[in-house]
Amino acid sequence: MSKKLEGKVAVVTGASKGIGVAIAKDLAAAGAKVAVNYASDKAGADKTVSEIQAAGGQAIAVKGSVAIAEDVASIFNETVAAYGKVDILVNNAGVYAFQPLEEITVDEYTRQFGINVLGPILTSKEALKYFPAEGGSIVNISSVVAVSPSPGAAVYSSTKGALDTLTRGLAAELAPKNIRVNTVSPGLTVTEGGDTLGIRGTEMERNIIAATPLARVGQPEDIAGAVTFLASDDAKWITGERINAAGGLR
Repeated sequence: MSKKLEGKVAVVTGASKGIGVAIAKDLAAAGAKVAVNYASDKAGADKTVSEIQAAGGQAIAVKGSVAIAEDVASIFNETVAAYGKVDILVNNAGVYAFQPLEEITVDEYTRQFGINVLGPILTSKEALKYFPAEGGSIVNISSVVAVSPSPGAAVYSSTKGALDTLTRGLAAELAPKNIRVNTVSPGLTVTEGGDTLGIRGTEMERNIIAATPLARVGQPEDIAGAVTFLASDDAKWITGERINAAGGLR
């Protein structure tokens, strides 16, 4: 891979597993120094850092919940202490749960919106303090369910719809600072989270594959490439956009 991100520093939230791991590794392979954020899975974050270092890249693990302002400040303080600045922010941390309307609780609503929507607001606000004068790139990880909700996913779909709107709003607001803000929206992707929900091998998975023109589920690496593109100068004229990384699924 060409070192299109040589000299850049990236913060990737929720990078201890799944799509976040692939994003952190892909950014590092492109030359970026990466802060691998985690909320609780230290072992997963340390493994990601070790794999990046073994491949010749630079990375550190930084702990913190994106839904807590003090934690967010710590994430960026540690990153800047190690690498001196921030050029790229990838808002990947996210949570989800699927339940019918009758079972939705205030606590579950608060949990999902706190991490999936408030989190990117807090991290973007903090990143503003450290982006260099020439600007930077924010990439939010959304989902195809933001525009094609499925039954039982009302809260999760709503958080991703809000994130898509946040992307467009911040893209307009931060453009004068040359900070680009874009969204990558995965379809069904093979991750630990999906395995926990028991999706693999089910009729739901088969139906999604049947509706996907490229006829398979995604791999974390499929998402990472789109993120690296948007983070790089290859996308210097792109902001406020939403890229579906979903094999044609809409």
